[in-house]
Amino acid sequence: MATTPGILTDWPWKNLGSFKHMILAPWAIHSTYSFMVKEKSERDLGYFLIFPFLLLRMLHNQIWISFSRYRTAKGNNRIVDKGIEFEQVDRESNWDDQIVFNGLIFYVVYTITSLGSHFPFWRTDGVIITMLLHAGPVEFLYYWLHRLLHHHYLYNRYHSHHHSSIATEPITSVIHPFAEHIAYFTLFAIPLTTTLVTRTASIVSFAGYVTYIDLMNNMGHCNFEFIPKTLFSIFPPLKFIMYTPSFHSLHHTQFRTNYSLFMPLYDYIYDTVDKCSDTLYEASLRRQEDSPEVVHLMHLTTPESIYYLPFGFASLASKPYTCNWYLWFLCPVTILWSVIMSSIYGHTFISERNTFNTLKSQSWVVPRYRIQYLFQRQREAINGLIEEAIIEADKRGVKVLTLGLLNQGEELNRNGEIYLQKNTWLKIKVVDGSSLTVAVVLNSIPQGTTQVLLRGNLTKVAYAVAFALCQRGIQGGHNIWGLYSHGYLLSGKKLYVRIIR
Repeated sequence: MATTPGILTDWPWKNLGSFKHMILAPWAIHSTYSFMVKEKSERDLGYFLIFPFLLLRMLHNQIWISFSRYRTAKGNNRIVDKGIEFEQVDRESNWDDQIVFNGLIFYVVYTITSLGSHFPFWRTDGVIITMLLHAGPVEFLYYWLHRLLHHHYLYNRYHSHHHSSIATEPITSVIHPFAEHIAYFTLFAIPLTTTLVTRTASIVSFAGYVTYIDLMNNMGHCNFEFIPKTLFSIFPPLKFIMYTPSFHSLHHTQFRTNYSLFMPLYDYIYDTVDKCSDTLYEASLRRQEDSPEVVHLMHLTTPESIYYLPFGFASLASKPYTCNWYLWFLCPVTILWSVIMSSIYGHTFISERNTFNTLKSQSWVVPRYRIQYLFQRQREAINGLIEEAIIEADKRGVKVLTLGLLNQGEELNRNGEIYLQKNTWLKIKVVDGSSLTVAVVLNSIPQGTTQVLLRGNLTKVAYAVAFALCQRGIQGGHNIWGLYSHGYLLSGKKLYVRIIR
């Protein structure tokens, strides 16, 4: 939210929540029905393709979100050394509002005027006009609009909402108040309206231009640099017509420089280029992957669990134990992803990174599912992946690696002991989490307890709990019925603690 929100800050459909997409339903249904029942000569392909195109835009943006969070977690080429806070994720969760807004305008224009009907698939003159109008009027007017938005009056009421994100994500690019989006769409409509009026519009010019805007917006707000220096060496003028993530990142950290939309030309003309632009670009390209001090090694639980990771869907990651109906529609993608991760990729991957004061940590994921840990024939392959991850962490200088979930099973690897016996040269400390589990069990036992019954497999954790209880002077037994009962999942087995006072 802006510092002092102005009028038209909120989207008109804010109170609808996820049901906001239903606004487009009447047109989507009508366009599909018309395309199916009309004769071939009467069908309007452009009208029919509006809704699929909006869905493709959502997919395009989600791919950028996932790719960016994965790359940011790795740390190489990172620009701003700052994490993404939960508040920022929540603030940017309405990134699809602008797609709904654009779709609504497209449908309304088609309905009220004949200019938007029966587009040809391609017209060369329309594509050229669109390119020229973007490079000229759109970029020029955006530059001055952007500088105007940094005037304290408009900045406090509108643009400060966008600048709340210092470490940007691709989707930060479209997080603006509703009034700003009206202004931006008015600018972007210059090429589109011109080609409509001159009858040079085509499906490719419309879809291509909007896709170009999405692509450049997402690319420019990544918090890592990946545009190769070779491009600017081969074609030096490129620096005036295409910005980079590090170029725009300086606008979010310095605020008064690098105002351009996608073409830095106008920053060079009006002398608002940040003097650190080239230095930051080269430094970001040289930055190596992070070397954390602590790594937590976990694994996937079900094929759908990939969507609950930080680079999946934020709405699912915030509710890890819920199952949503729309995941059934993603089954083909889920199956394909499972094959890629389990059979083709076959290595652990970084899920997220965190910094606690000066302590850097990462979460790595073994691309195996919970059910695979139950099969004897899978254990050798799983142990190979875990051992590979431990050796890789040791090479990177990681001090501690914790085995999470079933990666520390007693039947699988004797709580990680086999890796240390096999690789005696390892400097890294491999922790199985048993000490933490013992602490949780002991802290759940109320003060004043005199007797405890342990029921379940006699594992490393069970022995440690029993030993700690003996040190406390608490008696153990086999047939004591208690007033309290707790169950703990330890290495895939249940340990039941019954307590009597």
